[in-house]
Amino acid sequence: MPKTLKPIPSFSSEQEERDFWEQTDSIDYVDWSKAKRVRMPNLKPSSTSISLRLPVSLLERIKIIANKRDMPYQSLIKFWLSEQVKSQAVAKR
Repeated sequence: MPKTLKPIPSFSSEQEERDFWEQTDSIDYVDWSKAKRVRMPNLKPSSTSISLRLPVSLLERIKIIANKRDMPYQSLIKFWLSEQVKSQAVAKR
């Protein structure tokens, strides 16, 4: 006998919907056996700005390295951070 699913409530905002799904198990609302895989090639990851205080000498050295690699220094910092996070994740296994 198929399970009766609960109706998905109406939401007044994306935040309200986000809060609901963060606290709710979707198995009561969605029949995942009927789900289909989709690809979203144009979906871009969201990003946020942060403020980071660095010593002037460190920032100057980063800019020199980035210039030698012909890339913006902010991109180089993001690359280094990403690589470090990946290596830390591997090291913790």
